[in-house]
Amino acid sequence: MASTNDLKNGMVLNLEGQLWSVVEFQHVKPGKGPAFVRTKLKNVLSGKVVDKTFNAGVKVDTATVDRRDMQYLYKDGTDFVFMDGSTYDQIHVPEATVGDAANYLLENQTAQVATHEGSVLYVELPASVVLEITYTEPGLQGDRSTGGTKPATLETGAQIQVPLFLETGTKVKVDTRDGSYLGRVN
Repeated sequence: MASTNDLKNGMVLNLEGQLWSVVEFQHVKPGKGPAFVRTKLKNVLSGKVVDKTFNAGVKVDTATVDRRDMQYLYKDGTDFVFMDGSTYDQIHVPEATVGDAANYLLENQTAQVATHEGSVLYVELPASVVLEITYTEPGLQGDRSTGGTKPATLETGAQIQVPLFLETGTKVKVDTRDGSYLGRVN
């Protein structure tokens, strides 16, 4: 248990049986009436964001979320297998929990896995990853870096939009949050 005065960004609260992460909070002390805390909470599982107001000093139930860097080993059926580098424990994470992160996940890559009471909540990748283009239409003479874009297939099977001058076999940096092209890597 913690007080609303102890809230911090990233803290996970257990409200009515659901886990909510504090995105932002603000202590408000109006001229008239009691002080309160205005928060923006994100549901850990669904990603839904809601605004919630608490009276100042109210006790809220905090959840212990264990975030660990784990290495992605391989895909086993529909499960993704991750290994803790310090204990060598392997955990199976369902495809639904991994979600869009699967588009940018290569074997032996490190990702942050968050667990609560033994169940996996989510898998978080670094902000950007380097992947190789396995197929894209060939560029034509006169294609410029400031021109349009074309679809490219990455080594993970994901499709992104890249500038016209890139060719198959080029390594590119990709933003894992929205799948956007960030640049070429030599």
